[in-house]
Amino acid sequence: MVIPAHNEAAYLPRYLPTVLASLERWQGTSGERGEVIVVDNASTDATTDMAASFGVRVISETVRNIGRVRNTGAAAAHGRRLFFTDADVALPMEAITAAATAMDGGAVGGAIPPLYTPKRLGARLLCAYWDHYRDTRGGAQGVAQFATAVAFQEIGGYRDDLFMSEDVEFFHRLATHGRSVNAPVVILDELRVRPSTRRYDQWSSLRMLWWQNPVTARLRLSSPRMWRHWYQSTVR
Repeated sequence: MVIPAHNEAAYLPRYLPTVLASLERWQGTSGERGEVIVVDNASTDATTDMAASFGVRVISETVRNIGRVRNTGAAAAHGRRLFFTDADVALPMEAITAAATAMDGGAVGGAIPPLYTPKRLGARLLCAYWDHYRDTRGGAQGVAQFATAVAFQEIGGYRDDLFMSEDVEFFHRLATHGRSVNAPVVILDELRVRPSTRRYDQWSSLRMLWWQNPVTARLRLSSPRMWRHWYQSTVR
């Protein structure tokens, strides 16, 4: 389990317990052991200490690029299965068990869809649009993606030259790889992860629409300047 974290000291106590509970459920039924790796991404708060207080492994990645952070966590992992989520995402109890079962059954990887519940109508409509977009195009967000370690290595992990949409691009390559080796990529549609809606609730709907529309989502993805506000202005 790899969790990127930038200044998440306040959010880890809310969400990390759901990860640990899901991991414990899988360990209890499988007889195997897993690990949680929190990758502290240049935090200026107590993220490292907070994560360590839960008994998880904490490593550091100073470069502010989400693909690089996930790759750093994957490189430190010892298991044959990789599960990626974010520090502000609540996992259902069955998440890790279902992902591991899918990979043990022959899947090269997959994802669990998110369920966003923002307060404002405009934000809810935007989330509904992206749900439809992913459903019709077979994409998946990085809030809950998983892959076998072999498949992850074979496709080269996440692209660290992208500052946005790296998760969608990764999942596309994972699915392409799956087809090439005649192995499925699965969407565990019977489950949902619950990401924080802090950005939807604190940013205006117009601002979210600017950052999360199909045009902007493809605009200068390799430009740190273009996406600096998304990285530097994360609400807490």
